[in-house]
Amino acid sequence: MTVWLETARREFHARCLSGPITITKGLPSIADIANGPSREISIGLIAKLGQSIDHAEKPPGQTAGAMFESACLSFLEASLAKLAHIRPGTFRVAKGRTISQFEQYAHLDELRVLANASRELKTLLGTDYLIKPDVVVIKDALDDAEINKTSLLVNNSVARRTALRSANGAKPSLHASVSCKLTIRSDRVQNTRSEALNLLRNRKGRSPHIVAVTAEPTPSRIAAIALGTGDIDCVYHFALPELVEVLREQNRESLELVETMIDGKRLRDIADLPLDLAI
Repeated sequence: MTVWLETARREFHARCLSGPITITKGLPSIADIANGPSREISIGLIAKLGQSIDHAEKPPGQTAGAMFESACLSFLEASLAKLAHIRPGTFRVAKGRTISQFEQYAHLDELRVLANASRELKTLLGTDYLIKPDVVVIKDALDDAEINKTSLLVNNSVARRTALRSANGAKPSLHASVSCKLTIRSDRVQNTRSEALNLLRNRKGRSPHIVAVTAEPTPSRIAAIALGTGDIDCVYHFALPELVEVLREQNRESLELVETMIDGKRLRDIADLPLDLAI
């Protein structure tokens, strides 16, 4: 019996393979042309997902990246709606939101205003703290009627500062920051880690989930983001079981590295992501 998440995962793959990931002259666009293992793993991986149609040309890098972000957004949006009974509250998924729009980071807007008024302060602070994650999961503050739905829990005399109550003037909270990287190169690794550390250092209140999603076929490049702790919660591959199958069939030594990341809870499949965000 097919479960809903299996269907959603297939639809996610279909969307990825009809836009951001293309095949030109038999070579998937996620492959590093100059890297033999990357080419071979990519071909095997995409074949397992059912794609074999050649395209005249692949989309430009930024266009493909934006399309991958949209595919991740749609998958998360549909999945989180199905998990409403597990994680109560109003959640939204969006792109292009600066973190200062959220409760934990609202103070950064005040910092920006002060920095703009002082050249010296602006030089000292820079602008690295004004992060705009690829995709965000937003949790809205609740009105008192919703909080008091089953019993009278709050009124104007208690809980006057919690960020859960819209009556306190709270902004929506950043529930999760999702870095979407179609492929992984050294510059993208540094950018992802830098954003994660800024999210942790600059928050006031609870840290959001900080995750990365990728379709990178080469295990060593996935490891560049996934290994280590302290910044990113976990990396999610867009087709992890299929990647493991390909590495095993091709007798790749890098299979051990992937298994290490999986056993170490540093690498999971895209289907795990919405359930992890419900924790």
